Amino acid sequence: MLYTLNAPGLLKTTIELPASKSISNRSLIIHALAGGKILPQNLSDCDDTDVIVKAMRDMPEVIDIKAAGTAMRFMTAYLAVQKGSHVLTGTERMKHRPIRILVDALRQLGAKIGYEGEEGYPPLRIEGRRLRGGSLEVPGNMSSQYISALLMIGPALKDGLELKLTGKIISRPYIDMTCHIMHCYGAKVEWTDFDTIKVEPQPYTEREYLIENDWSASSYWYEMLLLNDNPDSEIRMTGLSDGSRQGDSSVRYIFSLLGIKTTFDEHEGNEPATITIKRTRRPLPRLEYDFSNSPDLAQTFVVACALMNTQFHFTGLATLKIKETDRIEALKKEMRKLGYVIRSIDDCELVWTGERCLPDADPVIETYDDHRMAMAFAPAALKIANLRINNPLVVSKSYPQFWDHMRQAGFEISEE
Repeated sequence: MLYTLNAPGLLKTTIELPASKSISNRSLIIHALAGGKILPQNLSDCDDTDVIVKAMRDMPEVIDIKAAGTAMRFMTAYLAVQKGSHVLTGTERMKHRPIRILVDALRQLGAKIGYEGEEGYPPLRIEGRRLRGGSLEVPGNMSSQYISALLMIGPALKDGLELKLTGKIISRPYIDMTCHIMHCYGAKVEWTDFDTIKVEPQPYTEREYLIENDWSASSYWYEMLLLNDNPDSEIRMTGLSDGSRQGDSSVRYIFSLLGIKTTFDEHEGNEPATITIKRTRRPLPRLEYDFSNSPDLAQTFVVACALMNTQFHFTGLATLKIKETDRIEALKKEMRKLGYVIRSIDDCELVWTGERCLPDADPVIETYDDHRMAMAFAPAALKIANLRINNPLVVSKSYPQFWDHMRQAGFEISEE
């Protein structure tokens, strides 16, 4: 399926953002470990959360989490501490996404996990049981989802868990988010040093829990506003907290460097609110930023900066190669179709110096089964007429209503 996009001249709309996938998936695991009676409120309805909901509900012997990397990592740890035998599998791409570091760590805690196919990769055979726990060392520069998966089962371990993170620690806000949700459910978890987290063997307590909307999803609307030339344009977005624990809430700060102002509606406390974003000035001519704490924003800013002629040097992108696709190579290839030559350094940095090439006459953006490729490139329709997106329905992985919301905002979207 192909979508052809054409943009409106004025953007003036209110977007009911989806619930945070990151918070939903963590709260579901913790909710289940707490006894599984009071379901978190405002759960995301995206594919990645849906596979966890169905797995928890049905608990079949073979659990297919499809393309959900978060679910693969979180369910691996969860099943390791639940009685029963399960095979955890996913798509072909998932079977080539590494999981050895997490499996090795769980084995050190006493878990019984075997590989059903290639060593170091799903599918996994997991024989769940009570684990002893104890002290572990894991690399701090691996996916924070591995670290979160280990932390969340900490209260269920006989001796609790002390986790020491070695080397550079990336995506720290996501680790802090996990600790915060654990706290909300009664866990005793704290940073005891700059690189060490301790979880006491104290069971979770059931409670009501409200999930904030998704700051990651907001990034595409910030991008649209930036690329729109009408000074009267403004976009409102619902359900976001000023003091959010989501790592991607940094999007408002980064876009402020590009001339976008964020205003929160007046409200009491730190409950989710509605924000309004407007363009206030021209963007910087060059942007340098370390995305170690928010790598999922990288695609948005690569596309946005290039189309605004803002040169950039982005670092902290090492995890992009093991996402839904190799996002480093995918970005370089698709940006060439639009006439921009993006260079990579050591597979962890992306640079644009203003170098251009001849763009495709009728560019078709490939999405590589990656929801963020579709959503990051869609706003380019504000600069490129009749922009086409292949396999657009991949957005269901995190933001199923994305195309409906674009139509609501005035975009013309035709299907072929």
